[in-house]
Amino acid sequence: MQFKYGLDDKVPLGENWLLGLQWLFIAIPSILIIGKIVGGLHYTSPLDQVVYLQKLSLVMALTIFFQVLWGHRLPLISGPSTVLLIGVIASRSFAVESVYTSMMIGGLILALLSTTGLFGHLRKLFTTRVVAVVLLLIGFTLMPTVMNLITRTSGRSSAWANLFFAFGLTLGLIVLQKYLKGIWKSTLILWAMFLGSLGYFLIFHEEWTVGNLSGLAPFSFFGQHLFTGFSFEPGVLISFLICFLALSINDLGSIESMEEILNPSQMPQRINRGITFTGMANVLAGFFGVVGPVNFSLSPGVILSTRCASRYTLIPTAVLLFLLSFSPAATGLIGIVPSVIIGTVLLYILCFQVGAGIVLVSKTEGGSQVETGLVIGLPLLLGTMVAFLPSGVIETFPMFLRPLLGNGFVIGIFTAFLLEGIIFRKRERGTARGKE
Repeated sequence: MQFKYGLDDKVPLGENWLLGLQWLFIAIPSILIIGKIVGGLHYTSPLDQVVYLQKLSLVMALTIFFQVLWGHRLPLISGPSTVLLIGVIASRSFAVESVYTSMMIGGLILALLSTTGLFGHLRKLFTTRVVAVVLLLIGFTLMPTVMNLITRTSGRSSAWANLFFAFGLTLGLIVLQKYLKGIWKSTLILWAMFLGSLGYFLIFHEEWTVGNLSGLAPFSFFGQHLFTGFSFEPGVLISFLICFLALSINDLGSIESMEEILNPSQMPQRINRGITFTGMANVLAGFFGVVGPVNFSLSPGVILSTRCASRYTLIPTAVLLFLLSFSPAATGLIGIVPSVIIGTVLLYILCFQVGAGIVLVSKTEGGSQVETGLVIGLPLLLGTMVAFLPSGVIETFPMFLRPLLGNGFVIGIFTAFLLEGIIFRKRERGTARGKE
C-alpha cells in the first residue's frame, strides 16, 4: 500500500502537528477512563485525583516519546493497560505502595526477559486458546467495575435512569461505529465522552462545574506526590506477574500488527526493544504510582485512514501530553466527565475486546470442540464468578492470598494454563497475537 509519508519520513511542521493532535485525541480517552477509575479507588480528594491524571499523562508522554525514537520506532500509540487495571482493582484492599512496588518489579522482570531473549520461551505458553481466554477475561472480569460506574448516582439521576442512558449511548456508539469514516471514526470515543457528558448534564439538569477544582492553577508541578513509596506483598506481586504475562502478549501483538501494513526492517530487534521499553515504562509508572502502559493495537487503523505512516507524527502527541501533565486546570477540566459516561465508554471498548476473543476462538485448530469449549469456558466462568464475589467473602480469605484468589483474571488464566498445558496438553500449537 502506498502512503503519503513512510515510516521514517519527516512530515512538514504544520501537518505534523495536526496529525499529532489527532493521535492526542485517540490517546486521551484511555488515560481519562483508567485514570478516573484508579484515581477514584486510591483517593477521595478531587485534587489528588487530578494529580493522578497528571502523573498518568506524564508517564504516557514519556513512553510514546522514547518508544517512537529509540524503542520499537513505529507509529504506535501507547496507553494505560486494562490488564494492569484488573490487577489494581483486585489489590485495592492492600496498601497503594504494595500495588506499585509490584508493578515496578513486574516491569523490570519483563524488560530483563526481553533483553536476555528469554521472553521467547514464555510466548509458548500463550497458545491461540489461551490468548482467547485472556481477551475474554479482560472484558468479563471488568464488568463489576463497569456496573458500579454506570449505576453510581449523584445529583438528580437514579440508577435505573443511568442504565437506560448507558444503553442508549452504547447503541448510538455502535451505529456511529458502523457509518463513520476516517478521523471521525478514529476519535469516536473522545466525542462520545464530550457529547455524552453534555447530554447527561442537560437531561438530568446536573450542573456543569468542576466544583472544588475551580481554583486549580494553570501550571503546577506535582513534586509532593511524585513517589508513592515501597511495600512488598508476595500475593500482590504474584498477581501482577500473571497480569504482566498477559500484558506482554498484548504488547507483542500490537508491535507485530504493524508488520502487516508497513513491513518494517529488523522486526525482531524492534520487538525486543519495544517490549524492553514497555517494561521500563512500567517501572517508571510504578515509581510514580500510576497504571503502567502498553502499546495499543488500534494504530494500524489510524495509519490506514490518514495514509501517513511516519512515526514522527507521534512526537507532537508526546509533547502535548507532557504539557497537559503540568496543567492541573486542564487536567481537572477533562476529568469532570460523569462516571456513567466513563462506564459506558469502557463497556463499548470491552465489546471489541470480547469480540476479538470470540473471533480468535473460531480460528482455533486442533483438539475437539468439546475440549476447546472446556479450555475456554471453565476459565471464563470461574474468572467471572470470582470477579463478582462480594467483598465480605473475599475478606474471609487469608490476607496474602486475597490478591490471587480474589482476582478473577488471575484465577481464569491459571485455570487456562492448567487445562491447556497439563490436562489437554498435545503437540505445540502456535501462539496468537494479543489485542488491547
